[in-house]
Amino acid sequence: MNITEQKISIEKVKQSKINQVDFDNLSFGSVFADHMLVCDYKDGKWEAPKVVPYQPIVLDPSSKIFHYGQSIFEGMKAYKDVNNDTWLFRPLENQKRLNVSAKRMAIPEIPEDYFMEGLKTLLKVDEQWIPKNEGSSLYIRPFIFATGQGFHASPADEYKFIISCAPSGAYFSGKVKVLIEEKYSRSANGGVGYAKAGGNYAGQFYPTQLAVAKGYNQVIWTDDNTHEYIEEAGAMNIFVRINDTLITGPTSDRILDGITRKSILEIAKDEGITTEVRKITVAEVIAAAKDGSLKEMFGAGTAAVISPIATFGYRDVDYDLPENEDSMATKLKKRITDIQYNKTEDTFGWRYKV
Repeated sequence: MNITEQKISIEKVKQSKINQVDFDNLSFGSVFADHMLVCDYKDGKWEAPKVVPYQPIVLDPSSKIFHYGQSIFEGMKAYKDVNNDTWLFRPLENQKRLNVSAKRMAIPEIPEDYFMEGLKTLLKVDEQWIPKNEGSSLYIRPFIFATGQGFHASPADEYKFIISCAPSGAYFSGKVKVLIEEKYSRSANGGVGYAKAGGNYAGQFYPTQLAVAKGYNQVIWTDDNTHEYIEEAGAMNIFVRINDTLITGPTSDRILDGITRKSILEIAKDEGITTEVRKITVAEVIAAAKDGSLKEMFGAGTAAVISPIATFGYRDVDYDLPENEDSMATKLKKRITDIQYNKTEDTFGWRYKV
């Protein structure tokens, strides 16, 4: 059946906890809005979504999420402009990518109207939770996981789709120092690296801890086979600026098709910046760092939008990047955030009014 907002039941909290929240001092993803959207998959179909108070989930110990890891998620944000209107940024891209992940993980795909109408309903109920402070936003986490029971190794027959939200302050990562990884891999050809599957991130934690112990903040992942090509920066897509050309790797089985990534490529083209989507070797980056042609490196993703890299390490040598007055990272981040907060004309048609 097609879902409209009128078909989504709403159960509101008896007492909001919003007055307990200091919106001037929000950390990332640690305070949660009053409500969440919940939708169950049973008997071969998705049931009607409903908005309920934010609450714990009760699961049987044999639920397959615990044993076979069928879990996927998305990350997106809602923004308030100066007129108090609410905006989303390319939400249909998140919906499509969630279903790409679902297909790869043998999870039933969520219909577009369930996702969009459910999200809009939730945001209208919790509208007061969208911060109005400069740079702040409401982080939105849609996710699906297996609730069907049994110890046999097979896809579950029941699933739960949830959208929960967390008001978050401006994301400042500071000067990021990263280590180019040569032993561990984030993903492999034919694998699930292009899906936003929970296990992808679990597998990153240990190598990242090893890098942190050496004084780095994050890892730059290289290809699984030769470790000759840089692919992602932590949980973000990576961009490299050599002279005045902006380069990023092509998407593949191993690399997430980032929404911020493709937005940067389109904005760069609009700005007249030369871009290349191609494989980037570690050797090329090292050579550019040595001869001074490496001007910038940055990660791109929903949380930080763009996170500049100040230093990268490789085989016990650290390479510092220059501080540029004509930083592409700064220019591109401003273009994106101005669109997100409705501060400028959206010539791309990315902004979505709730």
